[in-house]
Amino acid sequence: MQFRIAAYGEVRDENGRVLLTRRTRGREAGPWHLPGGVLDHGEPPKRAAGRLVLEHTGYEVAVGAPLEAVAVARRGVHTNAIIYTAKVTGDPGDDFEGDTAEWVEPARAAAESHSPFVSACLHLADDRLAGRVDKAPQETRPVPPSKAKKGRRRRGQRFGAYGVVADGDGRILLARIAEGYPGGGTWHLPGGGVDFGESPRAAVSREIYEETGQEAQVGELLNVTSFRHRRAIGPEGYPLDWHGVRAIYSATVEDPSAAQVVEAAGGSTSESRWWDADALDDLPLSAAVEDALQVVDLKNLAAQA
Repeated sequence: MQFRIAAYGEVRDENGRVLLTRRTRGREAGPWHLPGGVLDHGEPPKRAAGRLVLEHTGYEVAVGAPLEAVAVARRGVHTNAIIYTAKVTGDPGDDFEGDTAEWVEPARAAAESHSPFVSACLHLADDRLAGRVDKAPQETRPVPPSKAKKGRRRRGQRFGAYGVVADGDGRILLARIAEGYPGGGTWHLPGGGVDFGESPRAAVSREIYEETGQEAQVGELLNVTSFRHRRAIGPEGYPLDWHGVRAIYSATVEDPSAAQVVEAAGGSTSESRWWDADALDDLPLSAAVEDALQVVDLKNLAAQA
């Protein structure tokens, strides 16, 4: 079982055509692909999207906001992918020798063979997108690598999905990280790792319930953030070069109840609680909450719920 993180650019021209790539095998053209691919270790996904669009199409682009996070799981490989808006900033390079790139009408792309990420870009139903799994694996979540040989440091990578959860009374739902875990004692956004074959949106809903006992409606993708800890401490107590990517969503609970941890005892969440938005200034907050504060006014979000 393997987990990967990818980034793609949705590039459109003034006529609404989408910039796509495909390879030609002999006289037969392959399926259409959205320009993008797998992140390098430690690479922020937004930066990767710009780099990969250039590599695959020859166009330099300005990458904008994340549109959506989707997943594909097949043949033992689960890929979490972020699709970004992107705008061409110049003509393609003269010496470009990559895939065939073309501006394609959406109707044509939909009618011809295309990747599931093109389906996500065009808002088409596609059973290749999670959660369809060819065969259920024995393990369903990313497993940190085993200890490296002396003098070498293992790398780990994880994609998580989190919710900024509000209710109709203007409260924000937070979960407290258990002692002994990174960030122990701080208040955190409900969320966590995406399981094999699970979509990021489904992961947010599941994690909110497991950590707080609330049934939430997941809304828009607010932000995608990335971090790297070169000397993080792994579960066995050894250093790990750790790269994490977080998709942060808005979410609402229409019928809130007292928050409680539902997942099995001994997990990473020690307690959960509804907080008045005004109380957040006095709480020890996790990095994920600080990330959310960069793009959304939590107090205003709570007031609108």
